[in-house]
Amino acid sequence: MSPKNKKELYKIRKKLDKIDNEILKLIKSRTELVKKVLKLKTFKYQIVDNKRIKLILKNIRKKSIILNIDPKITNIIWKNMIRAYIDYERRNFNKK
Repeated sequence: MSPKNKKELYKIRKKLDKIDNEILKLIKSRTELVKKVLKLKTFKYQIVDNKRIKLILKNIRKKSIILNIDPKITNIIWKNMIRAYIDYERRNFNKK
């Protein structure tokens, strides 16, 4: 890799790091909301709402297409995020 390309790569990676930090702040905010939702659930079976999951993924797909983002990328990200929060809710259900 040429020195010019190395310098450009460094700049891009710095921007990516900044975006990652912003994403972490958003995940923290999302987690706080999930904690509030969990407190409202009476039974463990309420943790997974398949209708809501389908609606979320459908909306993310539409928005991805509008924003010219590969919907496969966003689908994978959201499915994994949803799975992670379902796991979080299951682990914390009895602690509320």
